[in-house]
Amino acid sequence: MELDYLKQKLPTITDPNLLYAMLEQGTVHKFDYGKVITEPGQFVKMVPIVLEGAIKIMRMDEDGRELFLYYLEPGETCALSLTCCTTSKPSEIKAVAEENTVILGIPIQLHEQWSDRYKQWKDFVANTYQNRFQEMLVALDAVAFKRMDERLMRYIVTKMKQYKSNELHTTHQEIANELGTSREVISRLLKQLEKKKWIELGRNVIYIRDDFEELVG
Repeated sequence: MELDYLKQKLPTITDPNLLYAMLEQGTVHKFDYGKVITEPGQFVKMVPIVLEGAIKIMRMDEDGRELFLYYLEPGETCALSLTCCTTSKPSEIKAVAEENTVILGIPIQLHEQWSDRYKQWKDFVANTYQNRFQEMLVALDAVAFKRMDERLMRYIVTKMKQYKSNELHTTHQEIANELGTSREVISRLLKQLEKKKWIELGRNVIYIRDDFEELVG
């Protein structure tokens, strides 16, 4: 991995000493689409920084049902992983590669050292907590206050932005799992959107209108 590549992927980090430390002491890990990176109960051994691809972060209940929390995209790390590093507690989330993904793993023992040594690392961590906290509030509000049809439309908009595409390749069951509901509910709501001509349903694919985000407000 070259310095210029790291600068491109982490534009908020400009301190050359920190960048060189990341190059020298970080390790590159590659995960294929769908690969489970972390499961509840596992101990986090590194601070994962996404360089390419995306990681889906989910919370699981005792029955194994999943609730989508947020995505990690290039240049981002996971606040919950940072918390596990700091407290030496096992993970409480499930992390799955949403695309073919490359991450830079920073050994957990360096996290606190770098927070004292490098202001930009401390700022990077602080911004991570703030951004992830806001995203988790959005997820919590959706569960607590929004109807399932609103949550589904928000989910579709999120996926469109993530993939930069109007084609969402997924199954009704996968959507149901992420939103914590049944496949039948999702199928019914998708049919309603199709009747409005906001989407078109295919086999394991949803074709979405260009102005979908404007339609849902």
